[in-house]
Amino acid sequence: MEKLYLSDTRFDQLAIDKRILSSLQEAGFERCSRIQAETLPLALQGKDVTGQAQTGTGKTGAFLVAAFQRLLTEPLENPEAGSVRCLILAPTRELAIQIARDTEALGKNTGLRSVLVYGGAGYEKQRRQFEEAVDILIGTPGRIIDYWKQGVYHFKQTQVLVLDEADRMFDMGFIQDVRFLLRRLPAPEKRLSMLFSATLSQKVLELAYEHMNAPSSVQVETESVSADNIAEHVYFPANNEKIRLLIGLMRKLQPYRAIIFVNTKHNAEKIDNFLRTNAISAAMISGDVRQNKRERLLKEFGDGKYQALIATDVAARGLHIPDVSHVFNFDLPQLAEDYVHRIGRTARAGASGEAHSFACEDTAFYLPDIEEYTGKAIPVRSIDIELLPELNRPDASQRHDRPPHGRDNRHQGSRQRARTEVQASQRKVQELLPAENATVPATKRPRRRNRKPSQP
Repeated sequence: MEKLYLSDTRFDQLAIDKRILSSLQEAGFERCSRIQAETLPLALQGKDVTGQAQTGTGKTGAFLVAAFQRLLTEPLENPEAGSVRCLILAPTRELAIQIARDTEALGKNTGLRSVLVYGGAGYEKQRRQFEEAVDILIGTPGRIIDYWKQGVYHFKQTQVLVLDEADRMFDMGFIQDVRFLLRRLPAPEKRLSMLFSATLSQKVLELAYEHMNAPSSVQVETESVSADNIAEHVYFPANNEKIRLLIGLMRKLQPYRAIIFVNTKHNAEKIDNFLRTNAISAAMISGDVRQNKRERLLKEFGDGKYQALIATDVAARGLHIPDVSHVFNFDLPQLAEDYVHRIGRTARAGASGEAHSFACEDTAFYLPDIEEYTGKAIPVRSIDIELLPELNRPDASQRHDRPPHGRDNRHQGSRQRARTEVQASQRKVQELLPAENATVPATKRPRRRNRKPSQP
């Protein structure tokens, strides 16, 4: 398939260190994407950049190559333990993990040391990584601030700053944390700063001009903000038809790898139950799933163990899962920007994909804002009877709100003993109580006698 998102510019035509070029070649990259071709010449000259492009078009590669080049051409003679030369901030753990993986792949031959930190896992293990000098620190704002306040590392020798998905920082309430960190960095003119996102709002641009050195703005425009190689469809089901429609579409389309987005954990669990009951392999992730389990499920999904991944918007941004053929919006998102990021999980790196959205009784009123934001009307598809199959319903033992059959057997004996003891106590109480119609003899309270004091 021709990769139309690529430009005619080759990486070896740019002033890039040979160690970076060899890493790129081993990873299979020879030509720049459009956003890379327009931002790299500026960043390689030391100019600050704000970049906007559709999701999945190579923004991560753009800022990593520029950061590698700056660190390799301006090495520190005696880096101190705990020094950080490049700071990369991401709004979510998943995005930070993905950036760290890309850093390892694209910087394989550079010899640069990267460190990943994020909340929810390995606090002491992550902390010990700063016992040596750090070339690239990748992480989420909360954990990075935590370590900074403890004096675990410092920004005295920081040469590069990257903000990825900055608009999401605002949406998730991280912007004060971001400003806290930016004020601790060297002055903007003493570092290279890059800000990338699929959407750049006015408030994000204000942040850029406040903490960057006259950044050049690059926008890779298309007719719509969503990718042109995604076939989008919308259906108008009743609420009680959505599960049947989802499974009917999956049976008809036979997606190789699908992501199903929902707005609530309750719907995620409900879908998971029905998919497993109807012989569709699926994994589910949400905000309260433990981080190590979430990473394992994402890896297994990427390895092909599951046909479907059910996710809340925790997975909507920054994840690069290869070969996602279909995205299903079981619930339309409340924010139009989230729709773009959700469907951007398919059609990555110039491939094609499909996005099927359900405008149901609860979420249909989000559709006009989505169409206004994307600049186009989403084609409406009819719901044929074949798309509403009869389903096997999950029984009580398969529900997420109850332990599966066989779980907690170790507690059943103690619970039964407790019930038996309670019942025995109740019987004893009943035996001591008088019969319902029995006559209860009147009792008098004994009179207290006044005793005279004894004579001496």
